[in-house]
Amino acid sequence: MANVNATVPFPSNLLPDPGSPDWMNKADNAWQLTAATLVGLQSIPGLLILYGGAVKKKWAVNSAFMVFYAFACVLVCWVGWGYQMSFGEKMFPLWGKPNVALDQAFYFKQAFLGKIPNVTMIYFQFVFAAITLILIAGALLGRMNFYAWMLFVPLWLTFSYTVVAFSIWSTKGYFAVKGMIDYSGGYVIHLSSGVAGFTAAYWVGPRLNKDRERFPPNNILLMLAGAGLLWLGWTGFNGGDPYEVSMDASLAVLNTHVCTATSLLTWLILDITFFRKPSVIGAVQGMITGLVCITPAAGVIQGWAAIIMGLLSGSIPWFTMMVVHKRWKLLQTVDDTMAVLHTHAVAGTLGGILTGLFAEPKLDNMFYGTYGRYVGLFYGFHMGDAKTGFRQLGLQIYGVVFVVVVNVIVTSLVCVAVGFIVPLRMSDEDLEIGDEAAHGEEAYAIWGQGEKEASSTNKYGSGHIEMA
Repeated sequence: MANVNATVPFPSNLLPDPGSPDWMNKADNAWQLTAATLVGLQSIPGLLILYGGAVKKKWAVNSAFMVFYAFACVLVCWVGWGYQMSFGEKMFPLWGKPNVALDQAFYFKQAFLGKIPNVTMIYFQFVFAAITLILIAGALLGRMNFYAWMLFVPLWLTFSYTVVAFSIWSTKGYFAVKGMIDYSGGYVIHLSSGVAGFTAAYWVGPRLNKDRERFPPNNILLMLAGAGLLWLGWTGFNGGDPYEVSMDASLAVLNTHVCTATSLLTWLILDITFFRKPSVIGAVQGMITGLVCITPAAGVIQGWAAIIMGLLSGSIPWFTMMVVHKRWKLLQTVDDTMAVLHTHAVAGTLGGILTGLFAEPKLDNMFYGTYGRYVGLFYGFHMGDAKTGFRQLGLQIYGVVFVVVVNVIVTSLVCVAVGFIVPLRMSDEDLEIGDEAAHGEEAYAIWGQGEKEASSTNKYGSGHIEMA
């Protein structure tokens, strides 16, 4: 008989070598690079074409270009100083030390979490930082001076994003040490971008009155294509955050899509019930709120909780957008073009608080490696440990307050500083023109701004529209 204790040799492709050290898991590294690229595709081309299709024709180029620029600018800042300020050595409890992330020796060390190298982690965390700035852009479409945007991006990344990311996600950060749960960015990305976008919209000022009153999408099908990339890209957004190929990653992916589908259907039903028409734009909003709401909880809740979160994310942001917004003068005064306050700030807050209710201890242990510390309130009652459950819910609410305060203050300071250098808002004359004034380029060589014209009867039959 063969000796069962004999050493079984590894296949040659699994043996450690200089490019694959013994601490690195090849499968985890491959998935992490794939997940990061999926998140990158959410921005380029996902949000680029979503914004480009959702705005009036004269703003298609400018809106898409804001995305394109932010993606490139964030990467250069990220490797220059942003990554180390977010995940490096602690300078303060809320902030890391600025340092470059460009050295080969640093690249090939093991990352602060997972069995992957720093170079993979830098790339993965970059796409999250980039999409945060791009989501902020959604509140500013249709009037922000592009030169002001060029200054805003690196300043906000440096003084706001890095603070929140270090505090909540770094293993040395204040909220991470306390035990707050933000699985994949409900706070760091979505609550931050929603509050910062709304605050920046206040300082930049509104679009022209006629654009606020009538701002038809120039290409709804293109907008839907961008929305589809955003939705499917969330597989990497939430599925990549365990930093390994695991059942928790699979759970996060399925919970994400279940919550999103439920939220979309809930929003659609509310639109049909109260407005008598199924709205494509409304369905996209419901999709986004579902994606945002599930993000802080994706891998630490059970499937039934994902359904409940979808029902709430499809109804509560709908109510704040369709009812509260129309009755509150302050909300009407601030021109939030893509309604990021509702789709990201409200939905992100909702997700964070619901995480404090539904976080399941065994799943938390699978993600964090600690049992009994991360306990949703409902499970706290079930376990006879309500104190720990209330503590978790309190931390989740504390985190909301922190992110809101930081973003209101820092975003205001950044906008004021940029306003001293260049105007935040384009002139009314340039706003009349749009892309041609801002960039000397236009998206389409066609007539009109997307407004409907009366149909006429002609050789093509009733209802065909001929354009001059």
